[in-house]
Amino acid sequence: MSEEFVLLEPDDQPGDEWEQLDVSDTEADRIARRQDREFDEFRKRIKDTEQFKLQESVFDDATLAAIYKLVQDGYVDAFGGPVSTGKEASVFEALGGQAGERPEPGSAAAGGGPEGVTPEREVAVKVYRINSSNFRHMREYLEGDPRFEGIASDKKAVVLAWTRKELANLERARKAGVRVPEPIAVQRNVLVMELVGHAEDRARRLSEVDVENPETAYEVVREYMRRLYRAGLIHGDLSEYNMIIHEGELVIIDMGQAVTVHHPNAGEFLDRDCENVAAFFTREGIDVDPDDLRAYVTEPEPEPSGEPEPSGEPVSESGGEPEPSGEPVSESGGEPESGEESDE
Repeated sequence: MSEEFVLLEPDDQPGDEWEQLDVSDTEADRIARRQDREFDEFRKRIKDTEQFKLQESVFDDATLAAIYKLVQDGYVDAFGGPVSTGKEASVFEALGGQAGERPEPGSAAAGGGPEGVTPEREVAVKVYRINSSNFRHMREYLEGDPRFEGIASDKKAVVLAWTRKELANLERARKAGVRVPEPIAVQRNVLVMELVGHAEDRARRLSEVDVENPETAYEVVREYMRRLYRAGLIHGDLSEYNMIIHEGELVIIDMGQAVTVHHPNAGEFLDRDCENVAAFFTREGIDVDPDDLRAYVTEPEPEPSGEPEPSGEPVSESGGEPEPSGEPVSESGGEPESGEESDE
């Protein structure tokens, strides 16, 4: 290198060792210290509870920080005990707060209050474990989803993307007219959503009840599958274990793995959903063929003239698009199960 190096010229009076420096507190310093103290108190309070001792693997410092942020933002007022526990996530009950981003006014997640939110409404807080989640299982559903192209390959990035994916899937499903738990907020690996039922009155999985009117239940399920498909989504793990009944309503849960119809494995996932649903309702005494169910789900939407748009998918002979029956789905027997999203 041929460049010449030149020294900077010093100031005439660079200062002296007796110069006074302003080290007094600023407002920002005081706020930061207060927030640090509040977070430390929050972390200690959580760690001293019985549910933490039972679920210690869930509450690492990053997860505690995410929950604390949801508390600070008004999405959660009080944290309750565990509702369900799985290998990838745990679900806890909580009291919802007066958040800035509110659920739909008058909706079940909002508690039905006049302003759309009541401070005493119960919510479900789903916490995904970053360290113990099934990394390869999640990647199978994320890879090929155009919404998550370019996602990093490390486990933390995958779990955080999965949590946001579940929120996005729930939002899209609700807009399509599918009864799913209403999403409320997400922070890192923590998802806040509607608690279907109440802490003392858990909703039950379809697998845990005796369905008194299986024909009605099947009509609702297949219509929800069709609405999901027309909204560009396939559940990907639909079965009697991922559907719950509460007060005559059939609710689809565990939407984290749902993929778009453009996913390279979308057809395989749809076939599996149809086979699972057909097998369950066949055991309930209805003759359901998975190929017929698939044809119904993928039937193109009718044009305004009433004729369906041409499509490469097989078209069923069922004609128009019925609404789910207004008749409530009845159930009896069985023990109460989790009233919100269960673990995958």
